Amino acid sequence: MKELFGLFAQIAVSRKGPQDLPASSLVLALTVFGYWLVRYAVSSVLPPPPHWRLHLAVDVIFTLVWYAMLMRTAGRPERFVQTATAFFGFGLLLFPLWTVAIHFSWTLPEKHVLYVPAALLALAIAIWVIRAGSYVLKAALELPLAACVLLMILQVFTGDLLMAAVTPAPVTNT
Repeated sequence: MKELFGLFAQIAVSRKGPQDLPASSLVLALTVFGYWLVRYAVSSVLPPPPHWRLHLAVDVIFTLVWYAMLMRTAGRPERFVQTATAFFGFGLLLFPLWTVAIHFSWTLPEKHVLYVPAALLALAIAIWVIRAGSYVLKAALELPLAACVLLMILQVFTGDLLMAAVTPAPVTNT
């Protein structure tokens, strides 16, 4: 397990790629479960935003479907398991930090001394996630890095739109 986390860390800093992971459905399932568990734990400790459990479930399902469709569309369905494992693996390390940084940047008053550092940290981690994901896609799809960056931005944008679509509207008393 320690070696697997080491690989995820190497993927997060773009020194390794999905091709360095085992092509194992069991490793993918365990990585997805670990990702879900860590995100669940971090989100449950912080005062959570409304519907965070729904968002977490949609995030995991959307990411799996996104990479399955992307690999199939690119004609490389055999690379799905390693690519998805790589994404959830580096996400296991980066997304808890991103969740905490976003939480503080959203909840701190703008005049608070930690507001700007929290917002900058959230932005830096977002850029890091896009960079790491782009390098995973570059290795998996053998596309130019610029195309992979666009695919990562599209994934984030599409995921955010999906979250907005599945979030129940607030109840108003009229």
